[in-house]
Amino acid sequence: MSNSISILKKYWGHDQFRPMQQDIVDAVLQKQDVLALLPTGGGKSICFQVPAMLMDGVCIVVSPLIALMKDQVQNLNNKGIPALAIYSGMSFPEVKKTLEAAVNDECKFLYVSPERLETRLFEEYLPAMDVCLIAVDEAHCISQWGYDFRPSYLKISLLREELRNVPVIALTASATLDVQNDICEKLLFKKNQTRFQQSFARPNLSYNVLEPASKANKMIELLTDIRGTAIVYCKSRKQTQQMAELLQQHQMSADFYHAGLTNEERSKKQHDWINNKINTIVCTNAFGMGIDKPDVRLVIHLGIPESLEHYYQEAGRAGRDGKYAQVFLLFDKKEFNDHRELNNLRYPDFPLLKKLYIDLMNYLQVAAGNGEGQSFDFDISSFTENFKWNILQATYGLQALAQEGLFYISENSYKPSQLVFTTSKTALFEFEKTHPSLEPVIKGLLRSYEGIFDYPCFIYETMLAKFLSTPIGIIRNHLQLLHKMQMVKYTVASDKPQIVLMRNRMYADDFSFNVKNFQERKRKHLERIEKMIAFTEDSNTCRSVIIANYFNDKNLTSCHNCDNCKNSNKAMLTPNTFKNISEAIHNQLQDEATPYSKLEKALHNFDKEHIHEVIRFMQAEKKIKTDAWGNFRRNG
Repeated sequence: MSNSISILKKYWGHDQFRPMQQDIVDAVLQKQDVLALLPTGGGKSICFQVPAMLMDGVCIVVSPLIALMKDQVQNLNNKGIPALAIYSGMSFPEVKKTLEAAVNDECKFLYVSPERLETRLFEEYLPAMDVCLIAVDEAHCISQWGYDFRPSYLKISLLREELRNVPVIALTASATLDVQNDICEKLLFKKNQTRFQQSFARPNLSYNVLEPASKANKMIELLTDIRGTAIVYCKSRKQTQQMAELLQQHQMSADFYHAGLTNEERSKKQHDWINNKINTIVCTNAFGMGIDKPDVRLVIHLGIPESLEHYYQEAGRAGRDGKYAQVFLLFDKKEFNDHRELNNLRYPDFPLLKKLYIDLMNYLQVAAGNGEGQSFDFDISSFTENFKWNILQATYGLQALAQEGLFYISENSYKPSQLVFTTSKTALFEFEKTHPSLEPVIKGLLRSYEGIFDYPCFIYETMLAKFLSTPIGIIRNHLQLLHKMQMVKYTVASDKPQIVLMRNRMYADDFSFNVKNFQERKRKHLERIEKMIAFTEDSNTCRSVIIANYFNDKNLTSCHNCDNCKNSNKAMLTPNTFKNISEAIHNQLQDEATPYSKLEKALHNFDKEHIHEVIRFMQAEKKIKTDAWGNFRRNG
């Protein structure tokens, strides 16, 4: 214990572990297989990084998030702990150099994306590595019964079989009991396995679920009343931009974020929000993974998430500093059926999946019996337009095919420019004599990128321009000329999603798909939807207790902090109060559109939730209506 505390103090600056971390560290040091369920922001990385520092050899960390891998590697290196990472987008020489460093004990932590585990190069170097620990982050991804199943995670069992005596620690923020059992089974946990589950209680969080007359108005009200950094989760990319613009119109500091932005755009928006240049980030669920901003005071969901797993993880980004924070889920009852119908769209029938697969292979121009390991830029808009697919149906169908392990999709994975010489050194020497203007860029390439004659290398035009003290435009122009003259093969950088084929294209008659498992995943998905709907509709049970029970934490008592706990002691809306509020609303609404802020100001003597309740009734009875911006009018 003293050794682990000294490591924690030396590298992380803490005098003691958080609750349960010490027990997890000790179990790992005793070489037990460990499953650790720690809430978002609960310090999962400490649980494998500290014990690995006390063990001889390299710790292999499997993680699905490239951005998170890069961030953790950078953080470890900043502490003086050597760490490296292997992920999609790296060139062959870069991967080889990284693996050689791991074999030669030049790094303590090797972060690996799950897709890289099954490459021949990784398999070739693995036996020579002195591996002390395997850490599996986001471990729920290995379970096809979970909410974020990724087939590539199943390959971790092959790693386990190769390293039979090496302990495994699996870490996740949220997993039901079924998923926990599946994780242990898929990772081949031994009999001396140990499970740790931290309480799902977040006593500083106030969970609130509302059905407002206008989500947009309620969002503005909440952001006006609750000061501090905020996240607003939306259901679509279009909605993120609309809501951010609406907040800006109300002189609020806000910006939008979604996976359709370029890497550069996303990085800037994320940086501005983390550094408090932007107060509110309006985003899809693409935002937040791996981001640890402790002072988020408010999280708003403009719609029902797919599952309690998603909700708990996203809501849990509030109040990581332990101070009071509020979470609001704003819903409309019609979303219930929308989610149920989405289940059928997300899990299409076999004939449709087969057609989608054939169309995709034709779009990528892959011949039957070929394609394994190949990577392709993929524009889903172009694909759906060319093959007449509904974009939502195609999106979910592609996810289903990816979960079958036929390929994986890396959304907006930045792929640097790539170049390899396609001529002999003798011919290149003669070429330089006759094209002296291109000689500097040729020399610059040869000096900057080792092995560029033998392997395609990722190159960075900006660095080359700086090295040669030449404008970037000229550098790119010269590279294009060399390509046209067939001296090099030059592929310009891509910021598009990538599809990587995990298997050769199947012949149409041989197309196979595990329908039984697929139907079971569909059933489980609908089950998760119904649990989320039940959470939304429940106006009596403590929100924290509902969440804890869902994740098999049976010891939680009422939080006295959520809307249900508070409402249990709240005065009911009486008929007389209802009459007074409805008359006041009717009198306030004239011929012109009236914003909610003006209406609320006029009704300041009444309880806000009572006002919302009356407005909902008046809308249902078609006595009043709202426009696109949430302004109110009399109806007729």
